[in-house]
Amino acid sequence: MNPNTKKILMAVALIGVATLIGFGLYYMFKKNQGGGGQIAPSPISKGLLPSAGERTSTSAGQEITSTELQRGGITSPLPIPQVSPGGYYQNEAVKQIINESVTYPSLSQSGSGLRYYNNSDGKFYHLTADGQIKALSDQTFYNVNKITWASKNDKAVLEYPDNSKIIYNFEKQKQITLPKHWSDFSFSPDSSQLAAKSIGLAPENRWLVTVNDDGTGTNLIEPMGENADKVQIDWSPSRQTVAFSQTGEPLGAERQEILFVGLNHENFKSAIVEGRGFDPNWSPTGQKLLYSVYSSRSDFKPELWITDSYGDNIGNNRQLLQLNTWADKCTFSDDSTLFCAVPRDLPQGAGILPEVAANSNDDMYKIDLKTGLKTSVPLDGTYNIKNINYDKSKNKLYFTNGDQAGVFEIKL
Repeated sequence: MNPNTKKILMAVALIGVATLIGFGLYYMFKKNQGGGGQIAPSPISKGLLPSAGERTSTSAGQEITSTELQRGGITSPLPIPQVSPGGYYQNEAVKQIINESVTYPSLSQSGSGLRYYNNSDGKFYHLTADGQIKALSDQTFYNVNKITWASKNDKAVLEYPDNSKIIYNFEKQKQITLPKHWSDFSFSPDSSQLAAKSIGLAPENRWLVTVNDDGTGTNLIEPMGENADKVQIDWSPSRQTVAFSQTGEPLGAERQEILFVGLNHENFKSAIVEGRGFDPNWSPTGQKLLYSVYSSRSDFKPELWITDSYGDNIGNNRQLLQLNTWADKCTFSDDSTLFCAVPRDLPQGAGILPEVAANSNDDMYKIDLKTGLKTSVPLDGTYNIKNINYDKSKNKLYFTNGDQAGVFEIKL
C-alpha cells in the first residue's frame, strides 16, 4: 500500500475515534446533568395513602424549570434586597428573662404565657404576664425526653425513655396513658384532639389515628402500611390538613410531590417541592406553608420556600425566599410576616446533616412576605438561636441559646 494512502487512512481512523469519544463524553455529561448523579426513588406502592389530586402550578401557571431555578429559583421571585445602611429594624438589646434550664419551650395561646420543662428538677413552669416564674404543677416528671404541647390549653404529651407516653392536663392536673406503639403526636387547633402514628408490628396495622384529649374516641384516619416513615404528622391551624405524606408520584432525584392528608379521605391538591428534607411550618391561619428543602442547587444547604396551603390554592404562589436556614428556625407573627434565625456559617451539606451547623451563630431577620423586604434585627451579641416563639400580645420574640441556659427575649 502506498505510504501516503496509509497515512491518510490512519488520520481518518483517528478522527473517527476522537469523534466517538466526544459523543460519548457529551452523552455522559447530559445524563449526569439530568439526574444530578443520584439514583431516582423507587415507585411508591399504591393504595397505602390517599392518591394525589391534580398537580398545581406556580402563580404564573407554569412549572419552575431548571433554568428559572438557576436564575433565582422562581418564576416571579420575591424581591428580597440586601439590608442597606440605616435599614435596620430597631429594638432594645436582647434580654435574658429566664436563667435556669429550659427545654421544649412553647407559647400558650390561652394566656398562660411561655411554658417549659426544667429537666434539672423535673418540673414544668410558665412565665406569667408580670414576668414571674410559676410552676404549672406540683407534680415532678423525671426524665421526660420529648414533649408535644397543645397550643390553646396547658396540656402536653410527655414521652419517656422506656417508651411510655401520657397526656398530662396541667389545668385539671389529670393524666391519660397512651399506647406505647403510638408516636409523632400533634394536637388539633382547638387542643381537643390528638393525631398520631399507630405503629403495629405488621404493616397492615400501621395507621394514622386521632384520639380525644381524654383518651376516648380513637379514629383510624389512613393506613400507612410500609410508608409510615414518609408521613409527617402536623395538624394545620385551619384543621383541614392533619399530616403530610411524601408518597406522591416520583419526580426525579431532587423534586418531590407532597400530599396533604385530611381527616375524611379528601382528595386535596398536592404541592411540588424542589428538593429533599421537607421541613414544614404552618402560618397562624394555615393559609400559608413555610418549608425548607435542600438540593445540589443550594450546595445541599437548606433553603426556605413559601406557598399557599389551603383548599384549591394548595401549591399556588410558590416562592423562594433566598434564605439558607431551616423552617423550624422561623416563627410567624402573622400570615405575611416572618422572623427567621439564619446561620452565619452554613457548611455545604448542612441540609443533609444539620449537626454540622449545630454550633453556628445566627443572624435574625424579619421578612415581609408581601413585598419581599428583608430587615435585619440586631442582636447585640452572638447567639446560637433555637426554639423561636413570637408573642403577639407583647410584640416580643423569645428564643433559647444553644450556648447558654435560659430564655432570651427581643422587644420589637
